[in-house]
Amino acid sequence: MPYFQTWEEFARAAEKLYLTDPMKVRVVLKYRHCDGNLCIKVTDNAVCLQYKTDQAQDVKKVEKLHGKLMRLMVSKETHSAMETD
Repeated sequence: MPYFQTWEEFARAAEKLYLTDPMKVRVVLKYRHCDGNLCIKVTDNAVCLQYKTDQAQDVKKVEKLHGKLMRLMVSKETHSAMETD
């Protein structure tokens, strides 16, 4: 399970993975205070996408993606929500 090097690639891949099969995808956020690392993992048990950062500015990006995925999960029309963001 390699980590993505750039945030943009990870965000695009995570959204694409979610849209392929929303019922199987799950998102895991993990923060290790001793290392100062934040790790986000998006998986559907077949494909696992990971991104790790220790930069404070990336926390907002992670928060924005997480919020976007949560909005997609609660909306009834997944494609129309993607077009508005």
